[in-house]
Amino acid sequence: MKKDKSSAKGTRTISFLIMTVALSAIVLPGCTFDYGELEPSERTMPDLVMENVDYVRIRSADPVARLLAERVERYDRQGLMKLKNFSFEQFSDHGEEVNAAGEAGFASYTIETGDIIMQDNVRLEVESEDIVIETNHLEWKDASKFLSSGEEEEVNVYQQNGTIITGIGLIADVRRRAWEFTNVVTGTYVLEEEEEEEEVNE
Repeated sequence: MKKDKSSAKGTRTISFLIMTVALSAIVLPGCTFDYGELEPSERTMPDLVMENVDYVRIRSADPVARLLAERVERYDRQGLMKLKNFSFEQFSDHGEEVNAAGEAGFASYTIETGDIIMQDNVRLEVESEDIVIETNHLEWKDASKFLSSGEEEEVNVYQQNGTIITGIGLIADVRRRAWEFTNVVTGTYVLEEEEEEEEVNE
């Protein structure tokens, strides 16, 4: 199945939010640091650890985003940041409304490339695009602007109009504003402009 959707725009917004919030969070207090040279067996230890993070990003006196995480770790040698049990909200209308929200049990952010891997009960909801994505694995490639679930991963897509799609292997091309499944797809896709429903089969 292949369908042009404006949801890719929302996906780009979500991934950018996770990037900027996670990077900005390193200035928070209550951190532990390791300044010494590590032995090879110790290089998996994080250079920075934060627990019970509650971070709000402010721009022009208005809240832009909020990040909650049980634990945030930064690994300077690997160029990684890891988040455990986190959720986020993106605000619009001067902080009065939540435009996008998401959560996952785990995320790994590559600082140099901006790539993100989210795992374990991943849920993304974009109000302005009227779309909810639920899966157990999502990857964002910043250079190519691709969002993918992996070839064998099941993905559920919901919309308020009654659209419910379950597919294997989601790929979203943000530049082309198109998304597709590479394997089995089932569900119901509602075409609002024609006021009819289409059953989507394999």
